[in-house]
Amino acid sequence: MRVSMGMDICQSMLDTPSNRPALPAEIARRRTFAIISHPDAGKTTLTEKFLLFGGAIQMAGQVRAKGEARRTRSDFMAMEKDRGISVSASAMSFDFMTKDTNFRFNLVDTPGHSDFSEDTYRTLTAVDAAVMVIDGAKGVESQTQKLFEVCRMRDLPILTFCNKMDRESRDVFEIIDEIQQNLAIDVTPASWPIGVGRDFIGCYDILRDRLELMDRADRNKVSESIAIEGLDDPKLAEHVPADLLEKLREDLEMVRELMPPLDAELMAEGSLTPIWFGSAINSFGVKELMNGIATYGPEPQIQKAEPREILPEEPKVSGFVFKVQANMDPKHRDRVAFVRLASGHFTRGMKLTHVRSKKSMAVTNPVMFLAADRELAEEAWAGDIIGIPNHGQLRIGDTLTEGEAIRVTGIPSFAPELLQGVRAGDPMKSKHLEKALMQFAEEGAAKVFKPSIGSGFVVGVVGQLQFEVLASRIELEYGLPVRFEQSQFTSARWVNGDRQAVDKFIEANKQHIAHDHDGDVVYLTRLQWDIDRVDRDYPDVRLTATKEMMV
Repeated sequence: MRVSMGMDICQSMLDTPSNRPALPAEIARRRTFAIISHPDAGKTTLTEKFLLFGGAIQMAGQVRAKGEARRTRSDFMAMEKDRGISVSASAMSFDFMTKDTNFRFNLVDTPGHSDFSEDTYRTLTAVDAAVMVIDGAKGVESQTQKLFEVCRMRDLPILTFCNKMDRESRDVFEIIDEIQQNLAIDVTPASWPIGVGRDFIGCYDILRDRLELMDRADRNKVSESIAIEGLDDPKLAEHVPADLLEKLREDLEMVRELMPPLDAELMAEGSLTPIWFGSAINSFGVKELMNGIATYGPEPQIQKAEPREILPEEPKVSGFVFKVQANMDPKHRDRVAFVRLASGHFTRGMKLTHVRSKKSMAVTNPVMFLAADRELAEEAWAGDIIGIPNHGQLRIGDTLTEGEAIRVTGIPSFAPELLQGVRAGDPMKSKHLEKALMQFAEEGAAKVFKPSIGSGFVVGVVGQLQFEVLASRIELEYGLPVRFEQSQFTSARWVNGDRQAVDKFIEANKQHIAHDHDGDVVYLTRLQWDIDRVDRDYPDVRLTATKEMMV
C-alpha cells in the first residue's frame, strides 16, 4: 500500500503554462519566504536549524539555553536577547543544496509578538511565500490567525510546520481539522508523525515514501532516513514498534481517503497548504520542510507597481524598501534600509534612481545579512534582500530603479492602537528627543505625531510592549532617558479629501490636528464620537485607518 501523494508535482510546478519566458537560472533558484507564528511556537529555533542545515552556522544556539548559548543568531537587539523574543524582522540569506540544485534561501524572520505585528505585515510584502509554524499542543493561536489573514490578503502560498511533536501534543487529525476550520484552507499532509510525546520516534515521509527517525541524543544531527517501498515493506517492522506501526497504517489509510493530494496550483494560489510534522529543537523534520520549500516554494514573483507591474526576469534592476533598521551597529549610528530586489541583476557600485526624490544614488556598500553578521554584497538578483546603509534618505515604501519612474505599491501603514505623550528626562535635550523619534518613525517602529497646538509629540504604537522597547532603545542608542505618559487622545486617523475641504476641516478642528513624520495631516481623536461627528459634518473629508507607505 503506497501513499505517495506528490512526487511528480515538482515537474508540474516547473511546467506551469505561461506566455512568460523561463526565469534566468540564478533567479529561478531563489526562494524568498517569511516564517510566521504565535510567540513561543518555536519560530526562532526553526530559523536557527535552517541556518544550521544551510551550513551557515556550526552550532545552533537555543533560545532557552543558559548564559551565552542563549544568544540566538537571528535576534540582535539587546532587548530581544534579554527576553528571548524577536521584536524586529531580520533577513538572512544562505544556500541549501538538494540532490539536483543549489538553492538560495532568503529567509525573513518576523516578530511573533502581536505588539510588533505592523513590522510583520510589511515584511510579508517582501516575500513570495510563508512558512506557518504551529505548536502541536496549542494548535492555531490568535496571532497565527491574524498573520494568516495578511497572507490571505496577499494570496501568499503557505507551507505549514507542526512543531514540538516530541512533547505531549494534540491528536494529528484534530490539529489538521482546526487549521482547516479556523483558517479556511485545505491541508494535505507531507509527512505523518509516528507516536507522540515521549513515544514520538519520527515521521513517515508521505511525499518520498521514506521513514525518518529522530535522534534524541544529538539535537544538531540530521535525522536518519530509511528508504521504504510503501507501507507493506517488512523493513518498517524493524524500526517501528508493532502498536505504532498498526496505528500508522490506519492513519495513512484515512489520510488517503479524506485528504486532498498535494496540488501545485492550489498551493500557489494559497488555498492549500502542505503540512510537515517535527521537532525543531531536535532538528527533526526541518530538512524535509526545507526540501519542501525548495521543491514547492514559488520562484521570485511579479511585483505590483504603478504604472505597471515589475517582472523578475526584466534585465533592469528595481527594488523597494520594506524595512528600515536604525543603529544595527550602535558604534556607527547607521541606518540600514532592507531592499527586496524585484527585478534584474544588481552589482555593487551601481547607480540607482531614488524614485521619490528623483535623485541618483551610487550603492557602494550594499550588505547581505546572516542574522546580525553582514558581508558586502558584490552582486544580487531578483528575489534577494540586500541592506543599503544610508543616513535617512531611504524610507519604507521607497522604490529604487535604473531610471524608470515606477513605484511599488501595497506597503501598508496602520493607524496606531495606543497613543501616549513623551517627555525627555532632561528638558534641555528636547532637540535630541525629536531626532530620536523621527528616526524611529522612519524605521516604522512607531508613529510620531506633532500636534498643531502646543509643544511635544504624541507617539502611537500597536501594542504596549512597543513603548517599553522604544524607551529602552532611546536610552541605549541616544543616551536619553524618556518618560511616556497618558495622552488625552486615544486614536489617530489620516485625513484625505479635496484640498479646499481638508483646509476648511483643519481650520475648524485645530485642537485635534497633527502631522505625521511624512507631513501628512492626522486627526487625533478622544472618542468614537469624534470620528462619527466628522463623518456627519464633513462629507467631503475621509478619515482612514491605513495609508500606503509612499510619498
